[in-house]
Amino acid sequence: MRSKNHPSERDLRSSRPVSEGDELEQWEVEQEAAKVLETLRKEITPTRVGLAGAVVFLFIGLMFSGYYWALPRDAVSLETHYMQRGGHLMMSEIHNDGSRAITDVEIRVEFQSLDGMRLDHMDISIDKISPHASVSGDELEMMVVGHTVWDEYRIQATLSWTDYSGTERSEKWEHIVGTWSQEIFIDKADRHTWPLN
Repeated sequence: MRSKNHPSERDLRSSRPVSEGDELEQWEVEQEAAKVLETLRKEITPTRVGLAGAVVFLFIGLMFSGYYWALPRDAVSLETHYMQRGGHLMMSEIHNDGSRAITDVEIRVEFQSLDGMRLDHMDISIDKISPHASVSGDELEMMVVGHTVWDEYRIQATLSWTDYSGTERSEKWEHIVGTWSQEIFIDKADRHTWPLN
C-alpha cells in the first residue's frame, strides 16, 4: 500500500503535475532521469557496443605487437635434424625471432661417440642475421659415414653471437642420438628483452 505523500507509479509515468512542492521536485528529477535513460537507450546500440569492443581488442593487439616488433629483444634458437640415411645426417637451421639483427654468429656442431671422442664436426660463421629470419643450407649440413647406426652417439651444438646491445652471448647443447632413426632438436637460447637485460 502506498502512502499519500508519495506519488504512485501511474502519477510518475503521466505528464500531469503533482500538487505538492517536494513531490513535484522529486517527480521532475525522476522524469529527467527517465529521459536520460531513454536517450541512452537510443544512443547505445548493440552495433556501437560491438565496435567499441573491437577497438579495445585492436588496441590490446597493438600493444602486444609493439612487444614483438618494436621492443629491442633477442630470441635465438638452433634447430638440428638427425637422420640415419646411409650414415648419420645432421642438418641445422638457426632462427633469429628477435626484433633486432644479431651479428658475428658462430655455429659448431660436433658428432661424438658417447665417451666424447669427436668423429666429425661442422663450423659456420655468419656476419649478420636479420630480425625474424632464419638461415639454413648446405653449410649447415653434415654427413658422417663409416660409423654403425646401431650405436648411440652425442651431438654437441655450440652457438655464439653478438646481440642488439653489443653483448656477446653463447650457448651449448648436447643430445644423445641413435635410438631412433630420425630426431629433431630445437634448442632455444635465453631470451633478453630491453630494458630487462
